[in-house]
Parts: sequence; C-alpha cells; structure tokens
Amino acid sequence: MHYKFALVGNPNCGKTTMFNEITGSTQYVGNWPGVTIEKKEGKAKKFKEDIKIIDLPGIYSLSPYSMEEIIARDYILDEKPDVLINIIDATNIERNLYLTTQVIELGIPVVVALNMMDAVEAKGDQIDIRALEKAFGVPIIGTSANKGKGINELLHKALEVAESSALTHGTSACKFYDEQIEKCIGEIENTIVPSLTVKAQNPRWTALKLLEGDEKAKEKLNVSAKVLDQIKVYQEKLEKVYDNDMETIIADNRYRFISKSISKAVKKKSAGGELTVSDKIDKVVTHRILAIPLFLAVMLGIFQITFGAIGSFTIDWVDVLINETIAGTVSGWLEVSGAAPWLHDLVVNGIIGGMGSMLVFVPQIMILFFFLAILEDSGYMSRAAFVMDRLLRKLGLSGKSFIPMLMGFGCSVPAIMSARTLENEKDRRLTIILTLFMSCGAKLPVYALFVSAFFAKDQAWVVFSIYVLGIIVAVFSGVILKKTVLKGETAPFVMELPPYRIPTFKGLSIHMLDRGKDFVKKAGTIIFAAAVVIWFAQSFSFSLQMVEDPGNSIMGTFGKIIAPFFAPLGFGDWKSSVALLTGFVAKEVVVATLGILHGLGEVGEDTASLAATLQTSFTPLKAYAFMAFTLLYMPCVAAFGTIKREMNSWKWTLFTVGYQTGVAWIVAFIIYQGGRLLGFN
Repeated sequence: MHYKFALVGNPNCGKTTMFNEITGSTQYVGNWPGVTIEKKEGKAKKFKEDIKIIDLPGIYSLSPYSMEEIIARDYILDEKPDVLINIIDATNIERNLYLTTQVIELGIPVVVALNMMDAVEAKGDQIDIRALEKAFGVPIIGTSANKGKGINELLHKALEVAESSALTHGTSACKFYDEQIEKCIGEIENTIVPSLTVKAQNPRWTALKLLEGDEKAKEKLNVSAKVLDQIKVYQEKLEKVYDNDMETIIADNRYRFISKSISKAVKKKSAGGELTVSDKIDKVVTHRILAIPLFLAVMLGIFQITFGAIGSFTIDWVDVLINETIAGTVSGWLEVSGAAPWLHDLVVNGIIGGMGSMLVFVPQIMILFFFLAILEDSGYMSRAAFVMDRLLRKLGLSGKSFIPMLMGFGCSVPAIMSARTLENEKDRRLTIILTLFMSCGAKLPVYALFVSAFFAKDQAWVVFSIYVLGIIVAVFSGVILKKTVLKGETAPFVMELPPYRIPTFKGLSIHMLDRGKDFVKKAGTIIFAAAVVIWFAQSFSFSLQMVEDPGNSIMGTFGKIIAPFFAPLGFGDWKSSVALLTGFVAKEVVVATLGILHGLGEVGEDTASLAATLQTSFTPLKAYAFMAFTLLYMPCVAAFGTIKREMNSWKWTLFTVGYQTGVAWIVAFIIYQGGRLLGFN
C-alpha cells in the first residue's frame, strides 16, 4: 500500500528532528512547485508499507498571510495527504494547539505528536494525553523526537488511522466555537455553500472560511458579490454581539477552547514566575553588554577548531590521497595505455588538479558545518539573531534582515529565497543585497588556501576577521542604502526564542552530511565542467593550437586585458584576474582555476606546492586584499539567477551585482593601498 503523511507544526516544535528520525537518509530536498521555498520529502524507514513523508514549512496558523502558510494550506487541500501528523511542542502546548484546531477543521485525518515529552517530564509537569484526546477528538501520541522515543508508535497510529474506514476525509466532529457562531456556520454550510459555483470539498470548513472573511478561500471558490452580501449579514450580526471583528472573534473562541481543555489536562509543577533553564542561560547570552562579545568569541572558537590543528590535519591527509595516490595511479594507467599527451594533461592537470585543489578543503568545510549545526539545533542561533537585531535596528536596518544574513553563511541561494518572508518590497531588496556580503561556504576553500600559504600561525583569526568584515560592510551598506535608494520605514521584527536543547549527534550528522553532499555534488558537476573548460582555455590559443606558455593561451590573452582592473588592488597578474572571473560560475572554481593555471596536478604536487607557488606572486597584504575581494564581489551564477527571480527586475539585479562588485573593489583597494602606506607590504 502507498501512503502519504504530511508533517505540520510550529517553527521550533522539533519537526525537522522528527522528519530526520522517520526518514533517515531517504530524504529528498527540492522546491515547492512555483515557489522557491525548500521542500523536503522522504520515505519512512523500517516499514513494509510505502510511506512518503512530506515536511511542510513551519507555520503558526493556516491563515494565508505568509508564503509558508499558503504552501502548507494549498498542499493539504489540493494534495489531500492520507494523514496529517501535527507536531506539538509539549513545553509550549497552548500556543501550539492553536494550529491544531485549524488542522482538525480541514477535515483530513489527524494524528497529534505531543513532542518533547522528555522536557516536560524533566520539569516535573504532567500532561493527561487521554483527556486531550477526548477534548480534541483525535489520536495523540507522546514523543521525544531527539531521543527517537514514540516515533514507531506514532507512525503505527497514523497507519491505523489511514487504513480505518471510519476516519475518511470529511467534517470533524470537534466544535471549537460558541453556540451563536456554530449556528451561523451551520446555516452558511446548509444554505449558502451548496449554491457556490465551485463545489466545496469540505462544506463546514468552507462555511467557516467564508464567515472568517478569508480572502484566499473566497478567491479560490470564485465567490460572487451576492454570496458576499449574504455572508456579510452573518458577520455584522456576530460582530455586534461580540463587539469585535470577525477574525478576532474566531481566534478568541479557539483560544478559549484550548485554555479550557489544557486546564483539565495539564498540571505544571513550577510556579508561573519561576525562571526556566533557558531563561537563566539567556540572562548571559542575551545580556546587553556581554551578548555580542560572547557571540564573536563563539564564532572565533569554531574557526580555531576548523582551521587549527584538526582542520590542517584533514587537509594534509586528503591532499596526499588526491594529488599523490589518485593522481599517481591515474597517471600510471594513462602512460601504460599510451594515452596522448594532451589527454594525460587534461585528466591529471585539468580535472584531478582542478577539482583536487578544491576537494582537499571538504573536511574543513564539513567541520565548520557541524559546529554551525550545533548552534542552530541548540537554539543559540536564534539568540544571535535577536542580539544582532538590537544593534542593526539602531542603525536603521530591518531586524528581519538578519535571518537571511545568518543563512548566507551557509549558501546565498536559500538565503536570498528566505527574503520572501519580508512584507515590505524595499526591505526585501535591501535584505538580498546585504545577504550577499555574508561569506557563504563556497568561499571557504579560497580562504583556506591563502591562510595556509600566508597566515599559517593565525589562520583562525584571519578567517574570523574576513567573516566580521562581511558583517561590517553589510551594516554600513545597509545604512547607506536605507538613506538613499531604499528609503522607507523599518518593519517590525517579532521572533520566537525556542528553549535550549541538546542537539543529537544523528541530527547534527544529517545537517553536516547534507551540506557536504551539496558541496561535493557541485564539485562533480559545475566544477568538473569548469575545470575542463579552464584547462582548454589555458592550453590552447585562439587559433586552437596547443601552447606551452599559458600566457599566450585564450585565457592568458583575456586575463591580460582585465588584469589592469585588479592592479590597484595588489593582484594584477593575469592568473589571479582570470581566477576571480571564473568565480562567477561558482566561488570554489577560484581555487580550481589557480590550481590549473599554476600547474597543480602534476603527480606529487600537492596543495602545499600551490601555496608555495602563490608566495612568489602574493604577499600577505595582497593575499588579504584578494580574500576580501572574493568575500564581497559579484555572486555566483546560481545566486545571480535567484536574485533576478526574487527581485523580478533586471534593473535591480544589475544594480545589486554592480554595487556589490564596486564595494568589493573599494574595500580591497583600501586594504591594499592603506596597508602599503602603513608599511605592511
């Protein structure tokens, strides 16, 4: 049998942990049809039945205000999953149950996962699950997703519900409203809904949405002016009785029902005013004075581990594996088989040399992703956003901008997409521009190469300073743009601070491997293709004759034309100039290009050889200016396409790329020329 279960719940309810626990390594990541918000699908492991799990975006309600809410509601209504698994944070049960009332009203079979029960028990609180089941009329299973408890029971219950002939798509028997509201819903359901031109799949839910004044529902149902007038009579009647607007009346009734239900089912040991462990930790990590230095210290510590002894050891090990063992073996095979010299050069110098010069840094990147996953899963990243919001707001920036900026440390593409959640168009554009100054993971190989060559004793400090430089440039750019081309009021910023949790090794590993897999996948596709093209362009002239001196090649000729643009920045040689240009394909290609152009790929030549070669054309000052330019200049082609799609304007897309590259040139110029004046050359 084939089943489709959808996970729905509030942000920070443990939904991602639950999804990872159910699907393991069988998950698939893509985008929702027509939108660029990430979609996750997977298959339930350890079950003979074919169960597809769909992870819906984290939402607080099904009222269609945000893109996430629209996606969740449209998917449920249009795709009709066999069961909705509603995941609830048991430590914040009252707030989470608001979404539960809306999910139940959809009329699709529901099973509730009362998650984080281990945290509830640790606090000494008690939840009567049977009492909640009776109140809401749906099965409820206690779970602790981070410990893998209750997951099998939850899925077995969902299967039981899916297979039961008694629970079909239809109207829920549970009623959440006062008698007068229920009477109006019933009359609309029986008299008005049948007259609609578009047939309602769930008459009660349709009646409720019409009464509530849901714009998306009215649009989808193609409601006529005559029907709207009939509905208005009911709305005015209830608004007069309750002395409030219709939307608030409905929400207030739901919360009344929830409060009444949990007053009977939930018993808390601690007094309401007693500080939780999270509150006590927050007194330090969100402290007015200590918060920002603490955040910077945490990030510095991560860089010390990533680029210190552990990271250096991994580079040396992978270096030997790729550039000696693999390159030597392949070179031997090609020589024995009598391969043409050009083919030997392409495979060993072009493909293995180009890709190998980037792949040696994969372990370091994985280490960094692992520690960033700890910060995210523990709840600390939310605090970092909260702390930085206060600083950014003083500079006139939108606090919401910091969330995509945080995501930008991983990859610019999803970070740009996340700007959709901002209501104001100017804030969206500003956020996209600022996010591009955050150092994405693709730039790490460039930093790792140059710090190993020029800053061996201070690698962590130098990389840390590059990340901080991106933040500083973003802040100043925000101030300038907000006062010039993107004037407007700063949008309000509301953010939930989830309780601190101990991350699970399994969850951290999935985060790390997912991101590492994307990195390696890119190496096997984009960077592979780029390595072949770069090798060809530096091996042949415009007359398609193979050349011995790369300076006379297609790439050498073109590089000499653009080199003067970079000369004032300290790296005006054609090889460095071309490497930066190829970075538009993907930032990892910068290292691959340098490796190919400097001959890395000859058997026995490792990344240390490339570092030594760079020392002949760079100084530490030039190297730092090069890293700064790499950090700040135009995005990769994937980010460029995403900017165009999200801004929906060639003018703003080209402005963004031009502004970013202009800022990169100015900053690198100041670093190099200022450093020379101060005697650092």
